[in-house]
Amino acid sequence: MQFSYYPGCSMDTTGITYKLSIEYICSKIGLVLHEIPDWNCCGATAAHSKNKMLALALPARNLAQAEEEGLDLDVAVPCASCYSRMKHTVVAARQDENMRRKLEEIIGMPYKAKADVLNFLEIFSRPEMKRACQEKMYRTLKGMKVACYYGCLTSRPVEVTGASSTENPMEMDEIVALTGAEPVEWDFKTECCGASHQVDAPKAARPLIERIIRNAKANKAQAIITACPLCNLNLDMREGEINKAKGTRYDLPVYQFTELLAVCMGAGAKDIGIHKHFFPAFDLLNEYLRKAGD
Repeated sequence: MQFSYYPGCSMDTTGITYKLSIEYICSKIGLVLHEIPDWNCCGATAAHSKNKMLALALPARNLAQAEEEGLDLDVAVPCASCYSRMKHTVVAARQDENMRRKLEEIIGMPYKAKADVLNFLEIFSRPEMKRACQEKMYRTLKGMKVACYYGCLTSRPVEVTGASSTENPMEMDEIVALTGAEPVEWDFKTECCGASHQVDAPKAARPLIERIIRNAKANKAQAIITACPLCNLNLDMREGEINKAKGTRYDLPVYQFTELLAVCMGAGAKDIGIHKHFFPAFDLLNEYLRKAGD
């Protein structure tokens, strides 16, 4: 299976564990990602709040670059914010021919909006991808209880994402269950983590993270699983800070869902960057990780 690939700005920095675990899985199952040449920032989050046309044109250039490669492939996007901006552009261009032509004028190149945009939950939830991943797993995380956290942008707005549910999506739960881990039922699957407001408005945004962690803990989760570099960073970086400021004892490592898949396929801690987590993430995996059949 092949996709065009838009990594976005975070995958070599704050999203490095997501990148490494995706690459590890791809190497195991033969998934080919063709990185879009000369890609640019998608404009999240500043552009879409200031200038509508810029917010559509920045993703349009990336999508046009993918078309220019002639691969005629859907575009895989790991970051939920990047995914959201790309999807908005595809929908706008497909629904309004005048808008599509205007975008072509702005970016100075043809853009036909042929390819769809997919996040990695959508990709890995396909039956053939689940089978390919499961065939390469020889370890299990059986018994580890996890809270699958989707955030807001992989499912909302539904008229753009086409998500099966905006309140109780199940794609990540089903993927994670392949590893033997047990997704818990909880109420904060799609609550906002505060996104970039964790930086510019921490007083208002920090409680959003604590509510997510508290609810996951209350529902007996031992870890939180994400599918976005920013959601992962916010939860992973701030949990220890919240414990120190509030006197709490939250102890939930935060993993990308692809990290769980990768370790069950044989990845070592340094292969996928588990040692780079802010909140200690190795001990819990080591406690549960064992060879299938043991």
